[in-house]
Formats: sequence, structure tokens, C-alpha cells
Amino acid sequence: MKLAIIIVSWNTRDLLRRAIATAQSSLDGSGISYEIIVVDNASHDGTPAMLRAEFPATKLIETGANLGFAGGNNLALRLLLDHASSGNVAPPYVLLLNPDTETIGDAIPTLVRFLDTHPDVAVVGPQLRYADGSVQSSRRRFPERGVFFFESTPLESYFPNNRWARRYRMADQPDNVEQDVDWLVGAALLVRAAAITRAGLMDEGFAMYSEELEWQERLRRVGRIVYLPVAILIHHEGKSSEQAPARRYTQFHQSRLRYVRMKLGPPHSFGLWLFLLLTYGSELVLEAAKWLAGHKRTLRAQRMRVYAEFLRGMLKSGPG
Repeated sequence: MKLAIIIVSWNTRDLLRRAIATAQSSLDGSGISYEIIVVDNASHDGTPAMLRAEFPATKLIETGANLGFAGGNNLALRLLLDHASSGNVAPPYVLLLNPDTETIGDAIPTLVRFLDTHPDVAVVGPQLRYADGSVQSSRRRFPERGVFFFESTPLESYFPNNRWARRYRMADQPDNVEQDVDWLVGAALLVRAAAITRAGLMDEGFAMYSEELEWQERLRRVGRIVYLPVAILIHHEGKSSEQAPARRYTQFHQSRLRYVRMKLGPPHSFGLWLFLLLTYGSELVLEAAKWLAGHKRTLRAQRMRVYAEFLRGMLKSGPG
């Protein structure tokens, strides 16, 4: 078997159905032997029953708990690597695929052929697009310190074209040209199994977010990471995490704090933590003032709940 496809899913039954079907369609007639492994993080939407009924050849792992992105992928990766260490033949390539993706045309065989012909590459990823066909930002440089304050924080909404976010997202480079990158968004990553053996598995200390950044830092020491835009996938971004918006905010910034603590030290993570408390606290006060003024009260109340829950979570978890 040449390829293992790992999909970690949580309450995305209908999207998962489409992800599996389009991945299979992409591989039909390619001559590439493969297996699909779905790690279900304790979904309550009927995902396991759907898989047994509609995709019986798919290997289903039911975790019984939400292990997150890193934990779910690592569970499947350990099975594959342990299989290889016991003297059996493991697939040389592993595709980590989000359940909210749709594979376009022969994207997966294109990625596989690229690794076949480029032995110095550890990871290759496709161009991601939104459902309307527009290109989704998926290429990244390793973050500068300013990124943690000006990207995916309230400051970015006030300064959307700030230089830190633009450089981090490689907005200065064309998105239709093959290129080496520091790392790629983890919605679809084809990884050489030998590189995983050398670099290690994902760090499960990251509950959600930043795990693919830290992991690809290690993988990049083993080989190149390449963005290949001739391979295209649709990515319905954040369909699992949007089910719990406050948790998404909290997990995103907790993971960033942990990353900053690992790379820059406790003083920097403490400073970022204070910044996040102050900025999101200010947003909460602003939303409350708008609510009192009678402006879109339903929207304001919703945002106030999300920000308040986020601040409680950040105060409880502390600075990384």
C-alpha cells in the first residue's frame, strides 16, 4: 500500500461524507493503492453509523473522547508506524486530510507523484480554495514576534494590512506558483512517512491550533516543505471549531501562548497573555456599550457571551 489517508472528525458527518467520496474519486484509476483511516473524536451526529453503512472499507477508530487534532492524528500515525516497526510494510506517504475538504480532480495523485519525483521533500500541500472558488491563504512563514499581536487578534480588524500578518501569510508571493514555504495550513498535508519517523509525531500539548506549525518546524529540518498550486482542494474552513466559537478563540490563543512560551520564554508569553486580556476585555466593554445604546442587541449579546467566556478561559489557563 502506497498511501494512508488520515481524517480526524468531530461532528462533521455530512462534510466527512463528501471528503471521503471526493478523495476516492480523485484516486480512482490512478493505480495508487491506499487506505482511509477516520479517527472519530466522540461525535454525536451519527458519524460512525454513516461510515459503517456507506464506507465499510474505511478503517474507523472511535476514540471515546475528543483528542483534538494532534491527538487524533497521532493515534492513527502510531498505528501505522508501529505496524512498520513490527516488520510489516507501511505506506511511504501519509495524507492528513480535514473532514471539511473536497478534493478537486486528480489533486491527490498529483501530490503523490510530486513526492515520488522529489525525494528531498518532506511535506507537500495543495492550493486551498473557499467554496466560491477564491484562493484561501494557506502558505506561511515562521512567525515574527509582531505576528502574535497583529494576526488573528482584535488589532488585525483595525489594521488589516499590517506588515506582520501580510509577511506571515506570504501575501507578497504569488499564490499560483510552486514554492518552498516554512509551513502550510494543516487542512491537507501529504507527508513522507520516513520524515515523520525522524521528526516525531505532533505535540499533543497543543489542544488545537499551532500544532501543525510546531510539527512542521521539525519536519522542515528533515526536508523541504512545498506548496503545489496545481493540486487544488476546497476547504470549508473551521466547520468543527465554529460549533463552539468561544472554545475556538480560547484554544487558538492558548496554543499560541504555549508556542510563544516554548520558543521565546515565559516573559514573552506573560506579556502576550496580558495583551490578550486587555484587548478582548476592551472589545467586551465596547460590545456592552453598543448593546446599551440599542444597536443590534442580539449580535452584541452573542459577542459579549463569547468574549466573556474567552476571558474566563484565559484567566483560568494563565499565560501558556
